[in-house]
Amino acid sequence: MSFTSQSSRWSDVYLVVGSRALSGCGDFLAATTLALVLQGAGHGGVAISALMLAAGVPPVLLAPLSGRLADLADSRVILAVTAAAQAAVCVALAFVSHPVLIIALVALLACGLAFTGPVLSALLPEMVRREDLAKASGISQTAGQIGVLIGPALAGVLVGQTGSRVPLLIDAATYLALVVAALAIRTRRRGGGVRSAVPLEPWRLRDDRTLAVVVGLLAAVVLAIAAINVFDVFFVRETLGASATVYGFVAASWTVGMLLGSVTFSRFPSHRITPFAMLAVTAATCVPFIGAAFVGDALWLIPFWIVGGLFNGAINVFVMVFVTSRTPPAARGRAFAGMNAPIQGAGMVGLLVAGPLVGLVDLRVLIASAGAAGLLTALAALLVVRREPPSAPGAGGSHLVRDSVGA
Repeated sequence: MSFTSQSSRWSDVYLVVGSRALSGCGDFLAATTLALVLQGAGHGGVAISALMLAAGVPPVLLAPLSGRLADLADSRVILAVTAAAQAAVCVALAFVSHPVLIIALVALLACGLAFTGPVLSALLPEMVRREDLAKASGISQTAGQIGVLIGPALAGVLVGQTGSRVPLLIDAATYLALVVAALAIRTRRRGGGVRSAVPLEPWRLRDDRTLAVVVGLLAAVVLAIAAINVFDVFFVRETLGASATVYGFVAASWTVGMLLGSVTFSRFPSHRITPFAMLAVTAATCVPFIGAAFVGDALWLIPFWIVGGLFNGAINVFVMVFVTSRTPPAARGRAFAGMNAPIQGAGMVGLLVAGPLVGLVDLRVLIASAGAAGLLTALAALLVVRREPPSAPGAGGSHLVRDSVGA
């Protein structure tokens, strides 16, 4: 599998996790700020939708290129150069007001995320021993969720007190912090960039049927969750007649569950993260949606959402270990990019499909149907995986040369 044969480099893990959480917090800070800017300037839902698409489409479209680059080039160079460019884009965002320019710059910022994401994901397994990977993944997910919680709230305060420029400049500073972290990390992936005579190791997602099935299932569940993110505001406010404050607590409860899941399942033994375990936690994520469709009071959604978020957190921890165990080290950039593209694309499809359904179909039916569809997809995936002969994960065997070095 080509994990580090020495002790885990926790200092590198904390550098990556800390800088990634900081820049993630900055991204949510900027996204919330820009949404408030567009709304405050009188631009409607079309502009907000365009902003969301600008942030989500580039990582999907650039996945083939970004994954290859992550496996070919020096990880330190990719992270430092890309983060510096993203800082410059954030500075530019702080000084523009035209919606077209804002959306174009957000798309450019997202292009950077398309390149840094696979590199950071592929670096983590190189920093730790196999038995420590679930713990490292849990730490990473926990830090990321803290950033998700802090960013939007901080944006509301800063925009109200200082305007939009300060939050965007803070986001630029978080990218500069990522530059510093990239230069300080000892673990590096060099791929074909070091051994130019060695061709890029062949790897395709569809060659590993089990991994492809799991990725397809995750995409289906993310589509359902994205759709429910649209449904639940109407369900809470209109169907259940709850206040905006209650809706805020309901919305936050999913993230609370994810935090609990990241902490809890980071202790799960890595060797037990099998295809069945992946399918089980994914199916469990969908079950609370079915129960939530029958509640009579919005407060009952909170425990359902916490349970769903708990297993969502488990997915995020497990997927790092699962993908790493089934791909050769030299192909992990492409593996994580190839996995994230369909999942993120499914999330955008869920957002686009959900809007027109609101008002046409009863919200209880929509929420229960989304949960049932995800659950049935998980059961179907289990049947497919059980029929598959034991596949040799694309780990390439022990002959692979480890492609990370201590600087």
